[in-house]
Amino acid sequence: MAPTNDHPGEQAAQNPVKLIAIRDTPLSLDEVFRAVGDDAAGGTALFVGTVRNHDGGADVDKLGYSCHPSAEAEMRRVAEKVVAEYPVRALAAVHRVGDLGVGDLAVVVAVSCPHRGEAFEACRKLIDDLKHEVPIWKHQTFSDGTEEWVGAC
Repeated sequence: MAPTNDHPGEQAAQNPVKLIAIRDTPLSLDEVFRAVGDDAAGGTALFVGTVRNHDGGADVDKLGYSCHPSAEAEMRRVAEKVVAEYPVRALAAVHRVGDLGVGDLAVVVAVSCPHRGEAFEACRKLIDDLKHEVPIWKHQTFSDGTEEWVGAC
């Protein structure tokens, strides 16, 4: 059977942005995955950003995230841009703030769409735009005692 875009399931959902949050508590993959569940979605893409133990050739001991008070609204704006560009059935994005250790989850985003290719593309746009446009800053502490602030925008 040839694919058709006439079926309602092939279109974006009415209100696809299901979860947008900035939290100072550990993030849950299950919560984000459940938020993007949709019977019309044939593809769900999930991205998980974790704290790594190095950056720029230096060992990272810990880091902290902080954000501007507008960050959650900016996350929603970025999500709405993705929804306008792709046939998103459901979308979720959660970012952590506060002190994190190596291996902790820093950000989890997910998108479900009618097909896998759309889901991959929409999820990549979501995380890339979130990293470039949302005012969230990272303060890294390195093993040698030096520190660095990294801005998302």
